[in-house]
Amino acid sequence: MTDRPAPSSSKAQAIVAEVRRRIVDREWRQGDRIPDEAELAIEFGVARATVNKALQMLAEEGLLDRKRRAGTHVTVNPARKATLTIPIVREQIEGAGMAYHHRIVALKHSPAPKDVAERMALPEGRVLIHLQTVHYGDTKPFQIEDRWINPTAAPGVEEVDFQRINPNEWLVRNFPWLRADIEFRAENADARDAKLLETRQGTALLIIERTTWNDLGAITSVRLAFRPGYSLTASP
Repeated sequence: MTDRPAPSSSKAQAIVAEVRRRIVDREWRQGDRIPDEAELAIEFGVARATVNKALQMLAEEGLLDRKRRAGTHVTVNPARKATLTIPIVREQIEGAGMAYHHRIVALKHSPAPKDVAERMALPEGRVLIHLQTVHYGDTKPFQIEDRWINPTAAPGVEEVDFQRINPNEWLVRNFPWLRADIEFRAENADARDAKLLETRQGTALLIIERTTWNDLGAITSVRLAFRPGYSLTASP
């Protein structure tokens, strides 16, 4: 069996992610002229039209300033927009000096319930992949995730061994997203949350609910519940 070439939209999204990273990491600074489309096409091994599509997406975000004959520059003092970087939980845990491992509690194909279908803009009852995972730091539960994955927007998911790579990391590394909805709230741990996080029922927990999309539709919708005492920080 031969591998099918990745669609140009996926390649464009990968270029968007890499160019955005270079700007955020200041490899390309405000006002810098970036390499032209022909050079980037060679670097990324794609058609020039794919590069053009990626740069146009970044221009629409306000990160690039594109002018005919003047080339493409990193925008000076770009308009501030809310941005979201989805962390890889393994890296968070290892960065805190703890040993990481995860456990798949449940994995099955299930019809999407009404609330999940609404979040993902899918018909109620659409069959999705439903995963429940616990992430550990050393021997202590760090985070639990209740995740629904749409195979249409995440092709190849059926073949992944999630015992070897957790769903958070696989999705972040393989499926750049175009937009996301995110909600933060506090909830008291129900019996299941309490059992998986090894805490008392009724303990206050930070909950994040997040849904991401690419040009194929909703990729995934996930509910994250964090261990008691977890704090979330963000940089402007």
